[in-house]
Amino acid sequence: MSIFNSEWEAVIGLEVHVQLATESKIFSGSSTNFGAEPNTQACNIDLGLPGVLPVLNKEVLNMAIKFGLATNARINTPTTFARKNYFYPDLPKGYQISQLESPIVEEGYLEIITEQNGNKRIGITRAHLEEDAGKSMHEDFEGMSGIDLNRAGTPLLEIVSEPDLRSPSEAVSYLKSIHSIIRYLEISDGNMAEGSMRCDANVSVRKKGEEILGTRTETKNVNSFRFVEKAIEFEIKRQIGLLESGQEIVQETRLYDSNANVTRSMRSKEFANDYRYFPEPDLLPVVIEQALINNIKDSMPELPQEKKERFIEEYDLTEYESGILSSDKDLANFFEELVKTTNKPKISGNWVIGELSAFLNKGNLNIQDSKVDAKNLGNLILRIEDKTISNKMAKEIFEEMWNSSKTPDEIISSKGLQQVTDEKEILALIDKSIEENPKQVEQFKSGKDKLLGFFVGQVMKSSQGKANPQQVNELIKKRLEE
Repeated sequence: MSIFNSEWEAVIGLEVHVQLATESKIFSGSSTNFGAEPNTQACNIDLGLPGVLPVLNKEVLNMAIKFGLATNARINTPTTFARKNYFYPDLPKGYQISQLESPIVEEGYLEIITEQNGNKRIGITRAHLEEDAGKSMHEDFEGMSGIDLNRAGTPLLEIVSEPDLRSPSEAVSYLKSIHSIIRYLEISDGNMAEGSMRCDANVSVRKKGEEILGTRTETKNVNSFRFVEKAIEFEIKRQIGLLESGQEIVQETRLYDSNANVTRSMRSKEFANDYRYFPEPDLLPVVIEQALINNIKDSMPELPQEKKERFIEEYDLTEYESGILSSDKDLANFFEELVKTTNKPKISGNWVIGELSAFLNKGNLNIQDSKVDAKNLGNLILRIEDKTISNKMAKEIFEEMWNSSKTPDEIISSKGLQQVTDEKEILALIDKSIEENPKQVEQFKSGKDKLLGFFVGQVMKSSQGKANPQQVNELIKKRLEE
């Protein structure tokens, strides 16, 4: 069943939980380092022991303000905290300190690129601060569960979109935009595998043209772009199937099973009144002065959209090229470092988007883990530009650079890969090919122009691929037409 060529449309909103990159937790001085031994980074405040008081981490506020400014949002002042009451084994206090009324960020938006309609504005309802819960572990305990409270109290920024998304691909585009912004701002590493960024997908369906929203489900804690797309796609198909068979959608929380590519019911969906929110008595309302907002605004880095526009203007790149190169901060920095070496933005961009990205994707690596740095890739490109090597040779050399950490010049020298550009040497190879293939020469002269490629192939073969292809083409044509 197609989810796009039917009478149905999907209505999607995302709740994105971003772990903020502070050194200490939102209300305590405990470390937020990832990977420590279980229960070694949780103090009395994180555990909610009697008599302890939370103290707000100022840097958390600064990071939230940065995000609000980057998404064209309103910064609320005062901003207030509330207790969200619920019981989980990994939430020892029995409540979570979060924000309900007057969250720090409200009414923002960002632009995404969609496959069907180009640019589309997606509203951001709010972004509020809260503390993370701990983590329940089941794999290592037969018949029992373990609780690791290291994550308890880690600062989260929960970003809630308007239900403006209409397809799984739009949802992924929005999520990637959020990911790009938080990394540019350096407020989070956005590492989804480590839980630094997690996504809850709210999905409903309705007949096209209807205004009333359908009953929605929430799929919790999806931790990769691909899984978000797959989970939403499955949920849309599931809901359409139920409605077309005369059944109703149950409002509930679901989990995505990536192995089976299905969503499964987890629990009935909670409402705000189920949490019994009330103002946090241990934290006063926080008044944010305009001077602080202005200072943060003045120190904001160049953001992805701004960088994309600069790349188009400064480097004469296409929108597609600049979009890819500016999507990730580290990738953009690598590209600009490369251009410093080559002074050739177009070919540099092509190598980053093409060969380099292919090797990174094959190894499931980030640009920071590239086995070829910008300087060495730049030197390889310069060897193409000065005609020392051909494009084909360059790709072979790049592969060896990747596997051996050798410089391009070391590989070119050790393997004798210098391109033959001496006209006399190339003409000698051409004359030999003409002499050995008189029948093909006659056929070419009688109008079979396609045989030019035959002679080019012969010369390239006899030169072991070292002859400059452009020179070979020009000189063969000239020779045969004499």
